[in-house]
Amino acid sequence: MTMLGMSKEELNKVSLADYVRVYDKDLYKKAEMFHRFIQGIKDHGYYTYRRPLIGPCEHRALVDDPITGKQREMVMMGSNNYLGLTNHPKVVEAAAKALSKYGLGSGGVPLLSGTYALHQELEQRLARLKGCEDAVLFTSGYAANMGALTALLSEKDVVINDRLNHASIIDGCRLSHAGIEIFAHNNMENLEAILRSADEKWDGKLVVVDGVYSMDGDIAPLPKLVELAHQYKAYLMVDEAHGTGVVGPGGRGSLAHHQVEGQVDLVTITLSKGLGCVGGAVACTKLIAEYLRFYSRSTFFSTSLPPAVVAGAIAAVDVLENEPERVEQLWKNIRYMVKHLKEMGYDTGHTQSAIIPVLIGDEQKLREMSFEVQEAGIYLSSIPYPAVPRGQARFRLSMMATHTPDDMDQALDVLRKVGKKYGILKS
Repeated sequence: MTMLGMSKEELNKVSLADYVRVYDKDLYKKAEMFHRFIQGIKDHGYYTYRRPLIGPCEHRALVDDPITGKQREMVMMGSNNYLGLTNHPKVVEAAAKALSKYGLGSGGVPLLSGTYALHQELEQRLARLKGCEDAVLFTSGYAANMGALTALLSEKDVVINDRLNHASIIDGCRLSHAGIEIFAHNNMENLEAILRSADEKWDGKLVVVDGVYSMDGDIAPLPKLVELAHQYKAYLMVDEAHGTGVVGPGGRGSLAHHQVEGQVDLVTITLSKGLGCVGGAVACTKLIAEYLRFYSRSTFFSTSLPPAVVAGAIAAVDVLENEPERVEQLWKNIRYMVKHLKEMGYDTGHTQSAIIPVLIGDEQKLREMSFEVQEAGIYLSSIPYPAVPRGQARFRLSMMATHTPDDMDQALDVLRKVGKKYGILKS
């Protein structure tokens, strides 16, 4: 169905999220209205989503540019490939050998015919990396959070979430049918008040946080979380998606950063960011791991990860453990970018990781700036509501160990120019 797009004035009044709440007897109505919104974005040149990559996702990537209609090289600052491992020779070689030896996949779920010795090896490597006894593989970090939460929680339990937890955690909590409580971001007094009153209403208690928060880049106060969980007889789950390969000694993650390895009950790991592959895992005790293999529907009813991916992930863990200079270089790059962005006058929040938020605020300004940043050859992620609260629209820079000084200076120069043009920075 063809529909006219919106004017600039109309676009400025709405956001991507406004259409999921459109109620109509025709369940496709929301899609029709959303199409008009997206068409307006495209008509005015603001559409910077689904930009096809036509080569490796490295610090500079070859992109099929939707604005010019041509292939062009861009500085890649929108990928979570923090250590540059997606194309590391050892990772690629391990994956290629496994592909030749085992083929593309198993055609089976892990509990039946889908487990290779490689899967078991990776589970043990990830468990050791997080200071746990065992780990269970999933096809994604999203599936890992969903699987653990729905398997362990029931309607008699309560799950207590940080307000800024990842969507996969929120979705898993909803599907579990458990009671849901929310505490203000990193506010331990608020959390303690909820825990104090939870015994009167609920049986089991599970506190869930991100180790590193995906939109702000800050780190959860894990020592206090561990203390409160023990004090109030609750379990603690930490999503290490953006911590692994980035924070803590040797990039071992937020648990290592806070020296609480072995003190967290459930640790979600994502292979698709610092480790440069795809997939996820939950690290925990052997007791819980065995239970999750049988009761986590997102692994029990899902074909196992391809052997080539698993072999690549094992090699990525090897690189992480044997090339600490990659993590060191990543942090040099992070400090360089944060320092210069702040000196310009940008608000970068309280980032403590490879995620650098660049606060813009106004969604229409973000759209217009995104177009100009793209046109200037910088591949950035623009983040509007509902991925962040209203009024906190932003660019999210994802730093890599492989970014060069030229990459960073080029990005800084573009951000300086557009920031001044749109009044975010003082002239």
